[in-house]
Amino acid sequence: MSRTRRRTVLKAGGTLLLSVFTPLPAHAAQILAVRVWPADDYTRVTLENDTNLKAEHFLVPDPPRLVVDIDGLVLNDTLKGLVAKIESNDPYIKQVRVGQNRPNVVRLVFDLKEEIKPQVFTLAPVAEYKHRLIFDLYPIREADPIAALIEKGEWSPGDGTATAVPAVPSPSAQPVAPEPVARMEAEIAAMSGNAAPRVTAPAPVPLPPAVKPALPANNVVRMVTIALDPGHGGEDPGAIGPSGTREKDIVLAVAKKLKARLEALPNTRVMLTRDGDYFVPLGTRVEKARKVQADLFVSIHADAFIEARARGSSVFVLSEKGASSTAARWLATDQNKADMIGGVNLARHDRQLASVLFDLSTTAQINDSLKLGKAVLGEIGGINRLHKAAVEQAGFAVLKAPDIPSILVETAFISNPEEEAKLKDEGYQDQLANAITKGIKRYFAANPPMAKSRIS
Repeated sequence: MSRTRRRTVLKAGGTLLLSVFTPLPAHAAQILAVRVWPADDYTRVTLENDTNLKAEHFLVPDPPRLVVDIDGLVLNDTLKGLVAKIESNDPYIKQVRVGQNRPNVVRLVFDLKEEIKPQVFTLAPVAEYKHRLIFDLYPIREADPIAALIEKGEWSPGDGTATAVPAVPSPSAQPVAPEPVARMEAEIAAMSGNAAPRVTAPAPVPLPPAVKPALPANNVVRMVTIALDPGHGGEDPGAIGPSGTREKDIVLAVAKKLKARLEALPNTRVMLTRDGDYFVPLGTRVEKARKVQADLFVSIHADAFIEARARGSSVFVLSEKGASSTAARWLATDQNKADMIGGVNLARHDRQLASVLFDLSTTAQINDSLKLGKAVLGEIGGINRLHKAAVEQAGFAVLKAPDIPSILVETAFISNPEEEAKLKDEGYQDQLANAITKGIKRYFAANPPMAKSRIS
């Protein structure tokens, strides 16, 4: 090889080595999907992306806005689509504006209908989801299940042993704008070309206390409170059937039918842990039931298994000593993943676990749950094949209310094509609601609730 040619080869090799070891320009993150989940409890906004994002947020008052700066991001059409996803009936968001604030920084401005307490956090990839950046917008006055029952006329201040007046938590400290408000106002207004109208959120109207005449001492009637828990919701679809049916939709439909039937019974009121398509953490479901001093807790699900031939309905209660079968253990483990898939703010969740999901489930609670489960299973067996002839037990997190008899009903296997078709059928949903209602009536006939209060 000639000296000139050898020098050319060496020069090319040096160029190749440089191209390998020289750092490439930073790749901007890509937004893959945007989702909005409005609900009275809170509104969740999800940005799904191909890498972990860093965001800073702060509140701007009068009118209230939430400003979010996301680092390492270039505006794309998917993110622009967030604007169209805000619905007019969203309880907390009036509109959202999106813009490239500066190179590699995208700014979101949420124009709010009232003051909120935001929680902004990230979630690692899980199930079918990639990285997620979550904005949870909670009201200053958080939704309270007792307040909802008061508003419907289904609860009076004398009910139960606890006060029926919801506590108003003090707003948690939030980051303040790093620049003077006037300058920030100009930047925000420039994103839309004009300033947002100054709208002051109306002050909440206090609810008048429910006044009920006292009954004679010899005419005491016991009001029964039942908490119904439609599983999954929002970011967590639950199991998905062969034709695409989502567990979260089926169980909500069944829960609403069951609620109507139970409320037709004398002296019975019902609280749903969720009444729409939004995510509720497992601990919050238990907490809601305890806040309304529920006498029973019924969690409704639609089973799934890796084999499509699995079929039948089941009823589960809590176990402190291990699962009653391998299948029960597998199901409990699967259902307990709901918080990971639905997306829980771990900083807040740890506090909930410390106060709610403590392991104080007594033998008496489990025994009562077994009685309730047996009554309900017996009625469901009249409309569908049973997966197991007896009530099963496992460590379901959602059944860990220490003072409430609690069952988890697996209505059928949504992973089985025949049972998926039944679950989609309103006639079968009606049969399920009727069967569970009969089971609850059988339970109370044999185990009357102890008197707590008088009602009219």
